[in-house]
Amino acid sequence: MSSRARRAAQPAFAPRAAPPGTMGALQSALAAEHAAVYGYGVVGAYLTGSIRTTATADWVAHQNARDELEAMIRSRGSQPGPAAVAYRLPITVRTSGEAVSLAAILEERIATAYLGLVALSSPALREFGALGVRASALRAAAWRGSTVPFPGLTAAVLAIPQRRPAGDREASG
Repeated sequence: MSSRARRAAQPAFAPRAAPPGTMGALQSALAAEHAAVYGYGVVGAYLTGSIRTTATADWVAHQNARDELEAMIRSRGSQPGPAAVAYRLPITVRTSGEAVSLAAILEERIATAYLGLVALSSPALREFGALGVRASALRAAAWRGSTVPFPGLTAAVLAIPQRRPAGDREASG
């Protein structure tokens, strides 16, 4: 079966593997921005007044970042990944408090996606990624009311590996 036929046989909702390197990092950041744009639509629906104005500004910031990432991907000769029709939210939102929690989670996930750009060798992409992490960390801190030590990194990544007792180590030789 040809690769084209295999692609056609896959269901439309099947996730595609991200390409390696620069394009993979750009596409991952773009996918996170697509999800944030969707998520902020939900966030804004549960907020009023000045906090809704803040959510709207963050929503627009993510639209602008999405557009910039799409332009960067196109300038490198690739097609930007499309947004999904809908996204599964990480939490159920029924109140303004839950909407604020969702905004913080969205920003944490964006920061994580931008770390992939920080890891690249291109100074311009590293700077873009670092600025993305910083912007998301600041927005997350504003929504959460506090900051975290290493924005974008999960607790599992930050956990200190436990040393095994000497008797548990395999003998070499």
